[in-house]
Amino acid sequence: MPNEITPHRTLHLCPAEVWESQKNAESYLPEAYGQDGFIHCTDGDERLVNVGNMFYASDPRIFIVLTVDLGANGERWIYEDADQVFPHIYGPIRSSSVIAVRPAQRDDDGTFTGIGDMIS
Repeated sequence: MPNEITPHRTLHLCPAEVWESQKNAESYLPEAYGQDGFIHCTDGDERLVNVGNMFYASDPRIFIVLTVDLGANGERWIYEDADQVFPHIYGPIRSSSVIAVRPAQRDDDGTFTGIGDMIS
């Protein structure tokens, strides 16, 4: 259930080129938003690395991790998983609610290994 009062930080993994093309706009939408109807997010660095390996290891692009303050974003978000670690945002991510951008670290074979220090 969404918490509309307390700020909540979550993570969103995206190709750097997609973020770069939208970061100066008022809001950001991932490539799959039109198909999915929401934005996939993950709570916790280790879980996000696992998500990267499950879904994006074969994608050779450079990836970054957005840290999003869901309270500041203002869009409806909910957990739809039993463990409540994968919030879905039903609307765009406002650029002003992105509080950190960090590089996803990968091995040469595409395996995600961690998340680096803040870029911005």
